[in-house]
Amino acid sequence: MKKVILIIVILGAGMVSVMAQTKKVVADKIVGQVGDRIILRSDILNAISDMKRQYQGQENVIIPTECQVLEGQLIQKALILQAEKDSLTVTEEEIDATIDNRIRAAIQQYGSKDILEEIAGKTVYQLKEDFRIALREQKMAEQMQTKIIETVKITPTEVKAFYNKIPKDSLPFYESEVELSQIVIIPKANRDVEEYVSKQMYDYKRQIESGAQKFEALVKLYSEDPGSKDAGGQYNLNRNDRNWDPAFLSASFRLKENQVSQVIKSKFGLHIIQLMSRSGDEAVVRHILRIPPVTDDEVKEAVAKLDSVRKQLKAGTIGFGEAVNKYSEDENSKFNAGAITSGQDGNIFLSIDMLDKDMVVALKDLKPGEFSAPQVYTDERSRKAVRLLYLKRRTEPHRENLMDDYNRIAQRALESKKNEALEKWFKEHIPTYFVSIDKDFTSCDSIKIWKAAADKADKARKN
Repeated sequence: MKKVILIIVILGAGMVSVMAQTKKVVADKIVGQVGDRIILRSDILNAISDMKRQYQGQENVIIPTECQVLEGQLIQKALILQAEKDSLTVTEEEIDATIDNRIRAAIQQYGSKDILEEIAGKTVYQLKEDFRIALREQKMAEQMQTKIIETVKITPTEVKAFYNKIPKDSLPFYESEVELSQIVIIPKANRDVEEYVSKQMYDYKRQIESGAQKFEALVKLYSEDPGSKDAGGQYNLNRNDRNWDPAFLSASFRLKENQVSQVIKSKFGLHIIQLMSRSGDEAVVRHILRIPPVTDDEVKEAVAKLDSVRKQLKAGTIGFGEAVNKYSEDENSKFNAGAITSGQDGNIFLSIDMLDKDMVVALKDLKPGEFSAPQVYTDERSRKAVRLLYLKRRTEPHRENLMDDYNRIAQRALESKKNEALEKWFKEHIPTYFVSIDKDFTSCDSIKIWKAAADKADKARKN
């Protein structure tokens, strides 16, 4: 059941590639039905085709079989029917926001709105309307699934019982790991340096407006944004997307087409922006980013500030969480008490190979409960920054056990209990639905319970 529920998520994630695909497998045969919800063979084949296209070239990706996709579709239809029965709703705002995000991802993938529309053979508006029903059904199914498992909790006794059932030779082995928190200060360039860089950028603006230089040529020469430099500085924006810096977003939507902005200051640095096109809340812009360099004086000032914080921490006059709230400028860790987590799953336990080399050096002689000296490093935005590390815990290489790995085991136990709740729900509810399965899929072992319900419905019709 866990794998099948994941298929529903995969089917939804695959919509980006569907948007830009005009050639579809033509097949209108009904291969499954739950209540009044039908499943076409084209639904199955196109889903698999889209996933193959989306994950082309990636290793260790298992594409679901036709049987598995049909099972996922049957599950989704049942969840939708129950969601409607339970009066669960999805707002138009939710649908619009999801569609907008996926359209933006597709535009980013293909380079521009015009290219996407050319490949798809449809306008962005038509693409949005095409996927409105599918997205509504996906979100209804997700809501119903959440409702089924939202009350599932796990107790320490259940965690222990779950752990004791695992064969000892099947328990995972963990290398040495650390639990770390940090306070980060990002030195700011002084006003004279910032003004000097700003004057350079106004010179870029004059060159562009006079026709002496093309915008994209100056991007290649000067922009310090690695995320857009190879694309001529281009980004696709949505006015309602809060992931963008407010100053950058606001300045972009104040521009007229082809107009170049004044120098704009954001949390990333200084920008000049050119509006290429706009349609409602959607806009395509390009920009040049310059990050005013900090001098040794600003770095030394940040080091001295963190050294003072370290003395307060060691003296016990301030708690680490309080110090994080008061001083840290790292957006990724500031709001979780400075904890450094794995980017993949948010795990607080980090193996040595997950740490940068400067961090490894700083931790070499540190004991649990101690604070490192302030350390100068370069962050993910290529900025000079200064951090103070707090080593909360260090584990030795070990086989998984309840004392060292309780949270990991508890999470797996909770997922297992949720899956059991889902399986129980489906066993109870599938027989209550009218189900029909095409004979081409009668050999699928994964849908036995659905076939039993289909056989029951077939007998009822004959009688």
